[in-house]
Amino acid sequence: MSDPRRAAFLILTSVIVFGTAYSVLYDTYLDTSDPSISHLPHPLSNSHYFARKSNFLNVYFIKKAWGWTSALFFLLWTTSPPENRTARRALKWAIATCVWIMFTMWFFGPSLLDRIIVASGGACVVRLPSGELATLPTDACFAGSTVGPASHPHFFSSAGELSTSNWTALPRLRKGHDVSGHVFLLTMSTLFLADQLLIGNLSLIGVWILASYTTSVYFHSPWEKVTGYLLGLAGFTLTQLLVTRGRSSAQVSIEMQHSSK
Repeated sequence: MSDPRRAAFLILTSVIVFGTAYSVLYDTYLDTSDPSISHLPHPLSNSHYFARKSNFLNVYFIKKAWGWTSALFFLLWTTSPPENRTARRALKWAIATCVWIMFTMWFFGPSLLDRIIVASGGACVVRLPSGELATLPTDACFAGSTVGPASHPHFFSSAGELSTSNWTALPRLRKGHDVSGHVFLLTMSTLFLADQLLIGNLSLIGVWILASYTTSVYFHSPWEKVTGYLLGLAGFTLTQLLVTRGRSSAQVSIEMQHSSK
């Protein structure tokens, strides 16, 4: 691993480890897989700005992390000298994008992160107007659309659930192992940008490291953050293995020197 990537790896790892340890020591994290509390504001949201899901970092950056990462990559790639505008760099982005899609959006059906929740004992639940939870077939969550007594009467058989038929709600996967998708994506994005060896990446890398810290402190259980980090690291490693396979170390070294100029 080259120096910029090693530095980013060490800083990011330290930040996530510190943030996660802090969240355990001071009980600052919200267990997002617990359906009884996941819909509620973070207990610290009134006193800690970044504990609010509506904070600007979460709304405008973290939720659009791969979009920001891709936009900066292509801006710098298209404005780079011809010798740095290589297909190898574009291929790394393409592989990372495929990893992002498979884990967060689609993998021959539900995403890998959703499949992990279900495989670890998760269930598809929807909150009724009464505040109670109703368990639905997992396909209802995979569909990604709202449900209600009017549109899905077969899901709501009891008189209480059918008494008010004009409500709808979006079912969610809960109770299983909810891998931190934010930590996963921020880890992969940070290392991907560091791998590009361009000064312009430093500002966004700084934003992603800050976002990794706030996520580590306030959201997800410790183990969910650990698995998110490990999967992000694995996703980045995949971009390295698939692109550099079959290339001599001398060739890789020469290209790394060119891209750092």
